[in-house]
Amino acid sequence: MTKSATSGDAHRKPRILIADDNQTNVELLEAYLVDVDCDMAIAVDGRDTLDKVASFEPDLILLDIMMPKLSGFEVCKQLKEKPATSGIMILMVTALNELGDIERAVAAGTDDFLSKPVNKLELVKRVENMLRLRSMADEVERLRKYIEGMEDSLGPQE
Repeated sequence: MTKSATSGDAHRKPRILIADDNQTNVELLEAYLVDVDCDMAIAVDGRDTLDKVASFEPDLILLDIMMPKLSGFEVCKQLKEKPATSGIMILMVTALNELGDIERAVAAGTDDFLSKPVNKLELVKRVENMLRLRSMADEVERLRKYIEGMEDSLGPQE
């Protein structure tokens, strides 16, 4: 199961996985996010992205759509279908900006999308907001489990 920033280790930095087969795009995204307090990893294609999700356990994926082996649409769909990875925030970053592409991204389960060329301020704010949302969702889940445990320890109530 994927650990989150607030479950197993409440003090770990948020983790961002950049999934893009174009090295220039990767370097640009890394440079734009240099001031965001997080750990980053890189994936170079769709299959590598799925492998890195399992080992790196990201809180957020910046996901290119047009990648070799598996498209960003397929990667997103697979991650959102599995309970262990469905909570990972996905921001599709793509040169595709036709209405049909946006509809496909939403149908695949993306949380948000950003068109290339990427504006630095817009990217940073979306990333910060998505990491904050992920953290809040994790905290709500942690509290839900705590309350369930308390109710279980009290036994049946009449």
